[in-house]
Amino acid sequence: MQFLNTLLAATSLTVAAATSAFGCGADSDCTVGDRTYRIAMPDGHDGTTPVGAIVFSHGYRGSAAGLMRNRNLRGLISDMGLALIALKSKGDDWVLPNSPRHMDSTGAAEFSYVDAVIADASSRHPLDQDRLVAAGFSAGGMMTWNLACARPALFAGFVPISGTFWKQPPPSCAGPVASIVHIHGDADPTVPMDGRPIMATRQGKVTDALDMYRDFGDFTSTAPSRTARLSCDNSTNAQGAVLNLCMFEGGHSFRSEFLRYAWETLEDAGRL
Repeated sequence: MQFLNTLLAATSLTVAAATSAFGCGADSDCTVGDRTYRIAMPDGHDGTTPVGAIVFSHGYRGSAAGLMRNRNLRGLISDMGLALIALKSKGDDWVLPNSPRHMDSTGAAEFSYVDAVIADASSRHPLDQDRLVAAGFSAGGMMTWNLACARPALFAGFVPISGTFWKQPPPSCAGPVASIVHIHGDADPTVPMDGRPIMATRQGKVTDALDMYRDFGDFTSTAPSRTARLSCDNSTNAQGAVLNLCMFEGGHSFRSEFLRYAWETLEDAGRL
């Protein structure tokens, strides 16, 4: 009996080790090349029904694990019946054009990483490829703007929060024209609406990014809208894409509920 108990204990440890090594999800990293990400399917998911997802980019020195520990974020996205895919920068920050330590970067490595994450996550879980939205906060908002310009067809919409292009927006973007809901605090001292110098570069002006994309997508203004916390200047184009600027009273922060608003906005526009 003692031998049997010892054998069972050893087997359990072996299975646990194998699960840790090969499984991944909300509490363990999924590996793509030399990078990682994490994914949380909605609570109670049956494992077969395709679901949409919010693909979220963390801020400076953030992590996928940290995003997964955000109970409000996890709970809201699960309640929406969506998966949360948490991206992870290779170092402390995203390697984007004109960023402080990567002035000569094209961002290509980051865009290829996101391609690989979507492919890998889709091979592991039933994801609805037509209902993927990219979002991110702060430096992750900068990542989101760059993705909107470089990978517009990969996502149904983009929700940059408190982040924009480094230095200045590019002259133009790849097509097709994407839908963007930009969210920002009206008193943000970390990423001000008018930008600020950082080392050899600067955070760009949010209005410059919006103006560039408005011209690129031929957007025209529509009626503004309000929620309890957001005041939005809205625009659309002939193809039904939206380009909205939603402001809230406050600084460098965001509420998970803003993602629900942005998702519903994209749904109402027929993008999801």
